[in-house]
Amino acid sequence: MLNGTAAAPRSLIRRLTRGRALWVVAGIAVAALAMALWLNSGGSGTEARYRTAVVDRGGIVQQVSANGTLNPVVLVNVGTQVSGTINKLYADYNDAVRAGQVLARLDPALLEAQLAQSRAALAKAEADLKLAEANAKRSRFLFDKQMVSEAAIDQAEQALAAARAQAALAGAQVQRDRTNLEYSVIRSPVSGVVVARDVDVGQTVAASFQTPTLFKIAQDLGQMQIDTSVAEADIGGLKVGQPVRFSVDAYPDREFQGEVRQIRLNPTIEQNVVTYNVVVAVDNRERLLMPGMTANVRVVVAERPDALRVPNAALRFQPAEAANGDSGQRRGPRPGNTVYKLEGGRAVAVPIGPGITDNRYTEVVSGALANGDVLILEDREVRKKGDQRGAFRVRMF
Repeated sequence: MLNGTAAAPRSLIRRLTRGRALWVVAGIAVAALAMALWLNSGGSGTEARYRTAVVDRGGIVQQVSANGTLNPVVLVNVGTQVSGTINKLYADYNDAVRAGQVLARLDPALLEAQLAQSRAALAKAEADLKLAEANAKRSRFLFDKQMVSEAAIDQAEQALAAARAQAALAGAQVQRDRTNLEYSVIRSPVSGVVVARDVDVGQTVAASFQTPTLFKIAQDLGQMQIDTSVAEADIGGLKVGQPVRFSVDAYPDREFQGEVRQIRLNPTIEQNVVTYNVVVAVDNRERLLMPGMTANVRVVVAERPDALRVPNAALRFQPAEAANGDSGQRRGPRPGNTVYKLEGGRAVAVPIGPGITDNRYTEVVSGALANGDVLILEDREVRKKGDQRGAFRVRMF
């Protein structure tokens, strides 16, 4: 009796569970059928057919975007005019230096020896000059006494002139060697900060063909500039003095300010792409920005704080019946574009005069549009048909 009594509730539970599962499956099937019918019918009403947006008022900022590199306004490459071995260094990275401050010294041994040799040659030339002066004086005295010929006095005058020229040459050689010895002491030409040091003690520098760079000194890191490359399609909207906003990867949550200082006329052409260097002046009094940082620059070309605006997608939309076989989409907004307003379930064409754009919204300068009008952005039926055609496309190999 106990076994029979226990089996009865188990069978009842199984029947109840099986019945509940059947109801769940039936509910899912009904929901799927309803969804399929709704999709096949295109939804309920024209509002479901079209994706729309409302004409409103708001701010539009038209900008030109570019990338650039932060650089000091004045970056001086300090080199050497004479060859030699670095004997001592007096400046390192990030050191503040003054104009005329000693940065490094070359080994002066060879230069001092050359100067000593030149001084000896000068002493010999001066001695020869004194002898030539004495001979010329003696020859003039004898000529006055008619004891020597005129040719003899001419030779004495010529020897005196040659001795004077040799003495001047020796003096110039001494001056040159003295200057070269002074060049062995490397001094800073400007006041600023050492950005780079390219030599070490014991390194030999050769100035035979070109001046080697020993230090790079930024004159003032409180004022910097961004060298950007702007495409020729955007260069027409830029002017000197326009405000600039930019960001750097080091401070992603902060926006910095600047202004256009110079638009250089020399173009850069790479693979038939023409760009121009636009120099942006930056105030860096906080010393947050460093040379070499990459800046994402946005130049404010025009700004409308309260403009009647439409989404750019509305300018690209065209009804399928008006496209004459086109895909129903037109490329970007152009002057004299037409938008389509939804009125009574129909798409009504409204010509407008577009103004500035921020690549998301476009200003409406003229046209029969008002704040609150509903514009069509997309026809879902056209897109659905295109998706269906794409789904059954056979790829040929």
